[in-house]
Amino acid sequence: MAKYDEQYKELLNRCKEVNTIGSCAGLLGWDERTYMPRAGAASRATQISYLSGLAHEKFVDPRIGELLAELEQSPLVKEQFSDTAVNIREIRHDYDKSVKVPKELVEELSHTRTMAQGIWAEARKELNFPKFLPWLEKIIKLDLRLADCYGYKKDPYDALLDNYEPGATFETIGKVLADFRKDLVPIVAAIIDSPKKPNISIIERDYPVERQAMFGQSAAAAIGFDFSAGRLDITTHPFCSGIAPGDTRITTRYNPRHFGQAFFGILHETGHGIYDQGLKHEHWGAPLGDSVSLGIHESQSRMWENLVGRSRSFWRHFFPRAQQMFPEALQGVKFDDFYFAINDVRPSYIRVEADEVTYNVHIILRFEIEHAFLNGEVKPSELPGLWNEKFKQFFGITPRNDAEGCLQDVHWSMGYIGYFPTYTLGNLYSAQFFAKAKQDIKDLDEQFARGEFLQLKKWLNTNIHEHGKRYRAEKLVEVVTGKPLSHQPLIDYLKSKFGELYGI
Repeated sequence: MAKYDEQYKELLNRCKEVNTIGSCAGLLGWDERTYMPRAGAASRATQISYLSGLAHEKFVDPRIGELLAELEQSPLVKEQFSDTAVNIREIRHDYDKSVKVPKELVEELSHTRTMAQGIWAEARKELNFPKFLPWLEKIIKLDLRLADCYGYKKDPYDALLDNYEPGATFETIGKVLADFRKDLVPIVAAIIDSPKKPNISIIERDYPVERQAMFGQSAAAAIGFDFSAGRLDITTHPFCSGIAPGDTRITTRYNPRHFGQAFFGILHETGHGIYDQGLKHEHWGAPLGDSVSLGIHESQSRMWENLVGRSRSFWRHFFPRAQQMFPEALQGVKFDDFYFAINDVRPSYIRVEADEVTYNVHIILRFEIEHAFLNGEVKPSELPGLWNEKFKQFFGITPRNDAEGCLQDVHWSMGYIGYFPTYTLGNLYSAQFFAKAKQDIKDLDEQFARGEFLQLKKWLNTNIHEHGKRYRAEKLVEVVTGKPLSHQPLIDYLKSKFGELYGI
């Protein structure tokens, strides 16, 4: 047994070394999207490419394969969900994929993604899709090469989707989205047809950015983000980076004429940050110290942003504070009018600013387009026209420019094809988790109204975060809620909340 213990220790040490290199690359990536001068893009691409190649080279070392082969025959894997068995299982999953990818492709992907992000930001600002097009074409070709390296049974999309939602396929995700969409469409239609409409001018007044920053940071701290182990900064497209234990970074963007864009963006990224801060530090660098999947990660951000942050009980506590922080904008505004305004539902152009109900339609649109990219059904040059056509079909409105349309998201510039469906999966997971949390914590709404959020955070830490990758997403949902994933909890939540607001 001592031999196996030593081998296991060596395996973890090697993985921690790889993850240390990855955390350095992650820090450079965070800086590239926040403070780095634009002229440094080429140098930064070279730096990140080098670190990505180095991490890959160390992870595909044949010694790791030898250690896994030995340990898979040992008593350390006897108990399926033990710490040792989980780490060995998940390292094997990642190792078997990584050894199929040549170092040269890893470096080229990393370099291209870093460069493409900068070009995307410029193209978005300049409303200049042709400027981004050559990079999008290159990204898709590289992602196809990556999918071919991984291998797949039916669909190249499956190979890439597995990077974000292990075990999921285009077929299974497509069915989940189709079933959900069938029950979602009547809700959207009923809301749009309702004569009741909120006064959204309430949240489109003058909200000074410096006050937004203070208010947003105070809310993030209140729901449990530890600012002694994290920070909040400004970027073009909000994100969260869990660099390493004790260093989790969240970002947002501010609009002085719209309250919700930054505030709910901060809550969203805070949810991601709370998850990263809730992972067990002693397992950092191993699968037990990592998140389950992007869908599960997204469930945490969407829960804090929407199920908590747009709830009536949350604003019972925060609305008086908002009135103090923004006296000119909120003078004379009634609580119910403000609450209705922040829960406005209507077709909109920008995904990250979309309401809870129509948000998922944004995801379905992207899911269909990126799948068509990989299967050669659509050329990258056709993206603006296809986007606008589908947007008109889905929402009944047409983007006025590509910044409101196909250039609004950073994901394709980062090569993240297969990422988008995890957002809707996150919404489904979050509703099911939250329903269970409310069963377990009987006075949760009363706690929120008192400004008490840490009991929910503790519940999430215990039931989700601290497991790391002990369970795959599908299994985790059953372990936590006692039921398989279903879209019904989210449908029930939407019907209840928006039925009351819109009288449907």
